[in-house]
Amino acid sequence: MRHVFIINPVAGPRNSAKALLDRVERAFPDGDFEAYTTQGAGDAKRLAIRALEPGDPVRLYACGGDGTLNEVVNAAAGKEWAAVTNVPMGTGNDFLRLYGKEGKKRFAEVALLKDGPQAALDLIDCNGLLGLDVVCVGVDARVAADVHRFKRLPLVGKKGAYILSLIATVLKGITRPMGVEMGPIHHAGPTALVCVCNGQYYGGGFRPVPEARPDDGVLDVLLVGDVTLLEFARCVGKYAAGRYKECPKLVRDWHGDSVSVTSEEELVAVVDGEVLQGHAFTIGLSERKVNFFRPAGVEYAVERTAAGAVM
Repeated sequence: MRHVFIINPVAGPRNSAKALLDRVERAFPDGDFEAYTTQGAGDAKRLAIRALEPGDPVRLYACGGDGTLNEVVNAAAGKEWAAVTNVPMGTGNDFLRLYGKEGKKRFAEVALLKDGPQAALDLIDCNGLLGLDVVCVGVDARVAADVHRFKRLPLVGKKGAYILSLIATVLKGITRPMGVEMGPIHHAGPTALVCVCNGQYYGGGFRPVPEARPDDGVLDVLLVGDVTLLEFARCVGKYAAGRYKECPKLVRDWHGDSVSVTSEEELVAVVDGEVLQGHAFTIGLSERKVNFFRPAGVEYAVERTAAGAVM
C-alpha cells in the first residue's frame, strides 16, 4: 500500500505544513510515504492523478481545507484501488464536521489514519464537478463566493469576512428568479436558495439537514423560495441549526437523487467550496463513489429522534 500526502502549504496557520510533515515522519519511521506540495489551484488534483496512474493500491491524504479535499476526490472518484482522506489544515474542513468535534480532531493524527477503516461514499455531480459534501445555489452560494474578497481586508478574519460578505450580499437582494425541478416539486419564481446535501455541514458551521448521510444513496434538498429580509432573518438561525421543519411556509424539503436549477440571470453555485457560474445546473448523485478512510473508532454522526430512528 502506498501512502501519498498532498499538502496545501498555505492552508492553516504559519508552519502548519512543517508540523504536519513531522507527524508524518513519526507515523512512518521507515520513510515509506510520498509527500508533494501544491503550488496553486488545480495542483492537488493533478498530483492525485499522477499518484493514481500506476493503478496499485494507494491512500491519498488531502492535507488542507475543503478545496484540497475536493480536488483529490475528483481525481480518485470511481478508482476502486484508491482511498482518500482529509488531514485538516484549512480554516473550514466542513466535511469532517460530520464526524463530530472530537472525531474531526483525530483526522489530524496521521498515525491513526494510516491503517484506519474505509467506506465507499456517495458523490454529488454538479455540471460535471463532483462534491462529497454540499452543493448550494443562491444567496448562500453568493456569500461563500465573496468571502475570499473580504478576507483580504486588514484585520478581518474568516468569521468577520463571512459576516461582511453576508451583509453585502443581502443588501443586493436575497432572491433571484429560478426554476427548480426536484421530484414532484416544480418551482418557478423568486428563490433564495437551493441546498443539496450529501454531508451535513457547510458555510463554516451551517448544518441544514442533520439527518443527511453520505452513503445512503439519497440527496437531501432544501428549497427556500420568495422570502423577505425580515423572514430571512427570523428563519436563518433555524435553517443553520437543521430545524427547517419549523419553517414549513418558507422551506420545502425533498429527498431523492437529482435536482435541476435554471435561470435567465447568471447564478452562482458552490460545490464543497468550489465556485461555478452559469444559467443552468444539473445536480444529482454520481454513478461514481469514492473510498474514504478515517481513524479507527471514528464514525459519522446522524441526528436521531427520541425513539432512536434516524430523522
